Amino acid sequence: MSLKIAAIQHDIVWEDPLANFERLGPQIQRATAAGARLVVLSEMFSTGFTMNSELCAEPLDGPSCEFLSAQATTLQVWVTGSIPTRWDDGIAYNTLVLAAPTGDLYRYKKIHPFSFSTEPEHYGSGSDFLQVEIEGIRTTFFICYDLRFADEFWKTAHSTDLFVVPANWPERRRAHWQALLRARAIENQTYVLGVNRVGEGDGLNYAGDSALIDPWGETLFSGASSEALLIADVHAEIVAETRTTFPVLQDRRS
Repeated sequence: MSLKIAAIQHDIVWEDPLANFERLGPQIQRATAAGARLVVLSEMFSTGFTMNSELCAEPLDGPSCEFLSAQATTLQVWVTGSIPTRWDDGIAYNTLVLAAPTGDLYRYKKIHPFSFSTEPEHYGSGSDFLQVEIEGIRTTFFICYDLRFADEFWKTAHSTDLFVVPANWPERRRAHWQALLRARAIENQTYVLGVNRVGEGDGLNYAGDSALIDPWGETLFSGASSEALLIADVHAEIVAETRTTFPVLQDRRS
């Protein structure tokens, strides 16, 4: 089984969802026209990485979720990105939303809020994984800072062909981003897709460096520091073949 995926490496208008919807809609359409079946946006794609959760956290069915759902159902593709969302418990979470062509919605609360930026003071932390089979590809979703915590990837590796990691990862730590994407792919023998923003937000610069790494650690595509549409195919058979040819996972001990 194969899946054509698209990473939309984009800039973000700070705390202005409507402006971001207007900019991203045509980019999603271009990805779909190129044959993509899964389109991935960045972390907090509609606001930037804001700590202003009182103002920016939307309800579960808020405008940003509606935007993803409308794109998915209209274009008949899978679309995902993360949104500051206030859940029924009254707590705001950095929430990845995966919208399906059928209208179904899947959600993942970021397990590791980024304490260096005070994210835990403004957003709660999740505890559950999100794993969805997308057209034959077993896909597991994380968000940005989660990438630093290998144990979460280890726990889900056996049932994953593709890890997807939307991010707002600052330029000053770009070497970490690049190294960790490759490490997660190599140690788990999976594809890893990291989709990072570009531009400037709240005084931080973002270099992009969105990338798709294959189960052998080879880079299939990599973005530079400008807006870009990056497209490639992932294959479940390559994951299975890698794990059979070089059976690292069977030697892993918990």
